[in-house]
Amino acid sequence: MCLTGVDYFSTLGYQPGIAFLAAGALSPIATAILVLLTLFGALPIYHQVAKSSPNGQGSLAMLEHLLPAWRGKTLVLCLLGFAATDFIITITLSAADAANHIIHNDLMHQMLPFGQIPITMGLVLALGAIFILGFSEAIGVSVLLVTVYLFLNAVVVSAATLELLHHPEYFAKWTTTLFAEHHDILAMLGVSALLFPKLALGLSGFETGVAVMPLIKGDPTDTRDNPNGRIRNARLLLITAAVIMSIFLTLSSLDCTLLIPPIEFAEGGKANGRALAYLCHHLLGHAWGTAYDLASIFILWFAGASAMAGLLNLIPRYLPRYGMAPEWARAMRPMVIFLTCVALAVTIIFKANVDAQGGAYATGVLVLITSAALAVTLSKARHNKGAMFGFALITLIFAYTTVVNVIERPDGLHIAAFFIGSILITSIVSRVIRSTELRVKEVVFDDTARGFIDGYHGQVVRLLAHKPDSVDYAQKRQEARVTHNLDDEAVLFLEVTLGDASEFRSQRLEVHGLQVGPSDGQDGEQYKILRCVAPAIPNAIAAILLYIRGATGTVPHVYLSWTEGNPVLYVIKFIFLGEGETASITREILRECEKDPQRRPGVHVG
Repeated sequence: MCLTGVDYFSTLGYQPGIAFLAAGALSPIATAILVLLTLFGALPIYHQVAKSSPNGQGSLAMLEHLLPAWRGKTLVLCLLGFAATDFIITITLSAADAANHIIHNDLMHQMLPFGQIPITMGLVLALGAIFILGFSEAIGVSVLLVTVYLFLNAVVVSAATLELLHHPEYFAKWTTTLFAEHHDILAMLGVSALLFPKLALGLSGFETGVAVMPLIKGDPTDTRDNPNGRIRNARLLLITAAVIMSIFLTLSSLDCTLLIPPIEFAEGGKANGRALAYLCHHLLGHAWGTAYDLASIFILWFAGASAMAGLLNLIPRYLPRYGMAPEWARAMRPMVIFLTCVALAVTIIFKANVDAQGGAYATGVLVLITSAALAVTLSKARHNKGAMFGFALITLIFAYTTVVNVIERPDGLHIAAFFIGSILITSIVSRVIRSTELRVKEVVFDDTARGFIDGYHGQVVRLLAHKPDSVDYAQKRQEARVTHNLDDEAVLFLEVTLGDASEFRSQRLEVHGLQVGPSDGQDGEQYKILRCVAPAIPNAIAAILLYIRGATGTVPHVYLSWTEGNPVLYVIKFIFLGEGETASITREILRECEKDPQRRPGVHVG
């Protein structure tokens, strides 16, 4: 919970101030609506995500499974752009707010006499340096930080609430302001509901909550396919975090709205981006205030660490597997350097301003929650149509909130569009560059197929490519005799059925053997056939040839036909659909894998 909480709970550092700037005196009412949507919207959604994705893949994996092939992968690539927005802005926004706490604390600002932007950039660089050196014991650190931070928040909120109880005139002044601006309670609720999207930062943390599921202990009877204990405990984690956060959000919004002069919330004010810290200094003195500032700085900095860890977990999980990033993207240090540079650029663009980055952060958070709600709704549509309508309503609410936030604060969409465009462009370039990789990790022949190969040990094996689902083996054999002068009887037919072409790498290529003859309606010859399913036909053929070479000790040959049509179009078709000009691409794959022409399997075309 604390590992999730460094992201979720740390928003208390700036959420009350952002809420007041968005809703003014209505901030407590708008925050109450946020709390209700948290408990009765986001929480039920992520209960279902925890059940459907118990190994930490989250809602993106659910959508990838529910929308297979390129539909799912394209959606995942777009959502990765919003996830990158969420996590990058978490790093920069948290660092900017930490810098804000340093600047407004006289003692710490004397030790670091720099401006907002240099201090923020220094914190981002320090975060990157920690990850380059190696990041461990994160859970222990998060437990310490969250415990201290929540304790100090409890002290501040309690002191502020007692102050309100001892001085009821604050309530009188607040209600007077409310009824002066809005005539009745219904009008207040309506306006607060419309203002709610601006407070959506308070919903962050749920995606992180399901991401840490592999670390959650389950029951001794749990299995990978049925981790019921882990799912139950993950739900307990989500409920506990949501209830704690809901209590703090409600009380802090009320306390800050009633006790802090409005002018202090504005840019340059002492409560801007640090409302609870302002209250702590004001009500409890500078000793407690400095302690609160220190706790806020560390947890905000560590929230950036949580976001960096999330990116380092998310990007290698999808892009290299899609063939849309080089293999070095799986390595931590190059990715840390790249992400740190991006965070520094975002810091400079937004001038390390907390309020300016709030819209971008909210956009990323809302899109991820909306995608989770959509994934759960689609899942219920398959298995429980009765429950589908309730989740569909939640999805519509989050979708509305997202659209309103984007219209009012388009910065988040601009950043997300930049990330989405960058991901799509680099993905296409990477897939083109990597298209001639072997892409098959393991080739497995069944007993029948292995028997075919063992029968040719020491002899040259010749494979004749044949279209799947066609039974014209005799005709194909006759064409081969004419086209390739292939009179040798030691010929195996090879049939590769195209699977999910959107998958880049085949973890395991299973080859099955089949023999047909006169009893199957053919002529007097026996035909031995190797069959497999692969996401890319040329890569599968190359992998099978290399496997046969290793199994027999001789160089095999494959015989194919030219494809009629524009070769450029067929190359594009191969990159995205896994088929096209098979002969030339198969030869290129083999050329890259085997530099010695004498040991390279032969590719014949006619």
